[in-house]
Amino acid sequence: THIPTGMVVTCQDEKSQHKNKAKALKVLRARLLDHLLEEQRTEISEQRKSQVGSGDRSERVRTYNFPQNRVTDHRINLTLYRLDSVMDGDLDELTNALTAHFRAEALKSGQ
Repeated sequence: THIPTGMVVTCQDEKSQHKNKAKALKVLRARLLDHLLEEQRTEISEQRKSQVGSGDRSERVRTYNFPQNRVTDHRINLTLYRLDSVMDGDLDELTNALTAHFRAEALKSGQ
């Protein structure tokens, strides 16, 4: 019996109690590993589902407004009035702000 999970394994294949115990422990170890891997798969799956949006139009990540020379990142509410330089590849200010925001979120959530 594995007390933390309540998993119980019995084995009465052999005449020897020691061999039965060894087999039961192998089976228990395998079941615990399967249980742990399934929990990890479930957690990863839930994380992926939470990261992937529904695809609605309202789930914008970034807006590029050419007439106003403006870039807005809707995840962190950052607006830059330098669209031309962003389109030329100058993404430092944008990526630094995103990195700082996601680090702050990770610290807040305790990761």
